[in-house]
Amino acid sequence: MLVLLKIFYQASRNATFMLFKSLPLLFLLDHPRLGLKNVANEMGQSLCVCSRGSMTIDNKKYYFVQKLDEGGFSYVDLVEGAKDGRFYALKRILCHDREGRKEAQTEVEMHQMFSHPNILSLVSHTFVDAGGKTEAWLLLPYMSKGSLWSVLEKLRDKGSSMPEKQILQIFRGICSGLKAIHEKGYAHRDLKPTNVLLDENNKPLLMDLGSMNRARIEVKGSREAMTLQDWAAQRCTISYRAPELFHVESHCIIDERTDIWSLGCVLYCMMMLEGPYDLVFQKGDSVALAVQNPVSIPPSCRSLLEGFVDLLTSFIPFRSLRKEKIFC
Repeated sequence: MLVLLKIFYQASRNATFMLFKSLPLLFLLDHPRLGLKNVANEMGQSLCVCSRGSMTIDNKKYYFVQKLDEGGFSYVDLVEGAKDGRFYALKRILCHDREGRKEAQTEVEMHQMFSHPNILSLVSHTFVDAGGKTEAWLLLPYMSKGSLWSVLEKLRDKGSSMPEKQILQIFRGICSGLKAIHEKGYAHRDLKPTNVLLDENNKPLLMDLGSMNRARIEVKGSREAMTLQDWAAQRCTISYRAPELFHVESHCIIDERTDIWSLGCVLYCMMMLEGPYDLVFQKGDSVALAVQNPVSIPPSCRSLLEGFVDLLTSFIPFRSLRKEKIFC
């Protein structure tokens, strides 16, 4: 009997494989019922497409599935483990020079520093040299739900909003991850909805640790101030950047409160489905000037989110807030 069951199981697997092998890959990825996630979950095994390219990281083989995202100096691909059949996000950072490689190595080290439920972990990494160029490959867990921003965009397209309970759950998780970073003496410096991933239970995970540096930076002189200001212009997203990073004073201390400003902007975005300075940036107006003025909250939102408005206004413009209040 057991032999017959094994034969039947193998025959079923072969038939299923032949079915999916005959279908175009894009069809498998886009079909509402036969999409990549559904195939993997419902079949209980990985999707096999023999024409896919492969790569090796830390002596483990992975198959390329599709591109997920790309930025100025990095790409993110969806890959599948050859042995475990699990899906991962492979971030490939282009290192144009020694400084670029050093920055990529710093991002690796930032990931390795933390083991926290609200900070994205690093599965593995390697540096690849090809054609005179270097790429840093960071293998990360894949979150099929995507970023907080993608969830907010879908809600906005539907004319809906995020429930208060969900806002509080996500916000608390972001605070927890941020607190862990600050306790190590570092600051994230680029906190925004696109840098927060959500798992299936809406647990937030902070990602993109490439802009992280020591939380406390003492600026001595105009040259250091200009260097830091130029760095912030490249590494800190303009509509979530703290005011002190737009015009760095010649003699000052920059610390983790830059993240608290960004945290308030993220909370605002969850409430309003757009950041407080997103529209300013889209219009081409000066965000540097806008951050010097109070943010207005539409009256309609006050009635819907009265408790959260109190929370939001308690740290906008942030300077009156003690850090301890955020994480209580």
